[in-house]
Amino acid sequence: MIDNIVFANPAYLYLLFLVIPLTVWYYFRHAKQQAFLQLSDAGMFQQGPKSWRVYLRHILFILRQMALIALVVALARPQSSSSGQNVTIEGIDIVISLDVSGSMLARDLQPDRLEASKIVAADFIKGRPSDRMGLVIFSGETFTQVPLTTDHAILLNMFNGIKSGMIEDGTAIGDGLATAVTRLKDSKAISKVVILLTDGVNNAGAVDPLTAAEIAKVFGIRVYTIGVGTYGTAPYPVQTPFGIQLRDMQVEIDEPLLQNIAQKTDGRYFRATSNQKLAEIYQEIDKLERSKIDVTEFKRKHEEYLPLAIFALGMLLLEFLLRNTWFRSIT
Repeated sequence: MIDNIVFANPAYLYLLFLVIPLTVWYYFRHAKQQAFLQLSDAGMFQQGPKSWRVYLRHILFILRQMALIALVVALARPQSSSSGQNVTIEGIDIVISLDVSGSMLARDLQPDRLEASKIVAADFIKGRPSDRMGLVIFSGETFTQVPLTTDHAILLNMFNGIKSGMIEDGTAIGDGLATAVTRLKDSKAISKVVILLTDGVNNAGAVDPLTAAEIAKVFGIRVYTIGVGTYGTAPYPVQTPFGIQLRDMQVEIDEPLLQNIAQKTDGRYFRATSNQKLAEIYQEIDKLERSKIDVTEFKRKHEEYLPLAIFALGMLLLEFLLRNTWFRSIT
């Protein structure tokens, strides 16, 4: 597409100021100029009709001025430029594997671990509109909530419906990771990523977490692991005869296991002890996993003086033709 017009020799444009004195000179030169004949009495010509040539005689000067303007602009060498971009985007496929076990209801994050994880993950999804993303939930068993999709509206809607207790309780970290790997293993994306978020210790499921990590490594899948929860104890809602009350429960996260999973797959392990820390972790992952964009810009310049030069020549030829035919004068 044509971006704009530039001039290679813009200094020549100052010659356009010549149009002003030439116009003033022409005006004063012809203001009182009249045709004349040597006769004893020219009164008989005063009342005669004026020819159309009298009214159009100034067209010769206008043609010369137009030719001058066109020649000056042509000397300034106007140039148009066409440009474009060749863009290659290498897509990223991401599956979020989210722990929905009962311990995710602990309230060391606000309003609780699960809701905080959903809110931050939703912001992460909104910030990556060009990536395919999926969702796996796990506790004592695992379930693919959303397969890989670019329809993030559906993904976000399904996120909103996640609740603890949807599936059998427990913490099957290996199954949660293995299911996410299954969703990514056939992907053709340049980068395949699992974000595994849990707050506990593997105590259920049929797949050993390190075995699942080895499988992920074979398929070139990088795993970022996030341990959610404070250090020490965390308030946990417990049903009592007096209603739901908060009781401090011991926080148990198998950090060595999560670190090992991340290390085997060339990922990273993070510990989220607060809502802010969890948001910072997702921001860090967002920076680490950015789509690679190769942009090749090209720009071509095209000389545009030729049409102006042809126009100026045409104006001069027309002025010469009219001056020697219809507007021919006898001196």
